[in-house]
Amino acid sequence: MEKLTIEAFKAMMNLTLTNITERTDELSRLDAVTGDGDHGTAIVAALNAIVKAGNKGEEFNAMLSDMAFAAMEESCGSTSTLMGAFFLGMADVAKGVELDANELKKTFRAGLTNLQQQTKAKVGDKTIMDSLIPAVEAMESSEGDIDAIFVNAAEAASDGAAKTIEMKANFGRARNLGDRSVGSADPGATSWACMFESFAQAIEQHS
Repeated sequence: MEKLTIEAFKAMMNLTLTNITERTDELSRLDAVTGDGDHGTAIVAALNAIVKAGNKGEEFNAMLSDMAFAAMEESCGSTSTLMGAFFLGMADVAKGVELDANELKKTFRAGLTNLQQQTKAKVGDKTIMDSLIPAVEAMESSEGDIDAIFVNAAEAASDGAAKTIEMKANFGRARNLGDRSVGSADPGATSWACMFESFAQAIEQHS
């Protein structure tokens, strides 16, 4: 795929919702180890709002803005806040009805940059950033078409999530556990890895 269309992006988000929903219990179990145990239901609620808001989108800027505000209006704690910030950042630079490879990379970087205004977490802190930052960096270093960009991002996000198993949490309630937070994957990093894996899967199906 040479350019990411509006319809392809909608397909990405719809498949993400499907795949995350199937893993709701798993994500909540991971969260129960170090947190409230509600991450699975929280991210499904946020994604439901995002998908619903984006269904009628006709161009990227307005669609991504609608998705962002829909997420932030959900009462999902930090999950909705961070996802809203990410999509709002994407909306700042994504214009028109399709994105080429360079525009796609800039869009995801803008999403990450805006999200980083909400959290100081970085790679190694056992958070969503352990998946998201490597994924965006992999996108930026990718050569080739849209398919290749998302495949590389998915691999980087998956690797990043796996590495959180051996990490000690530095943010949120999990940090209070200290060394006891080591031994299980971070639920946020896991869910965002699933998102990028879903993006790659959807693009493959859409190509």
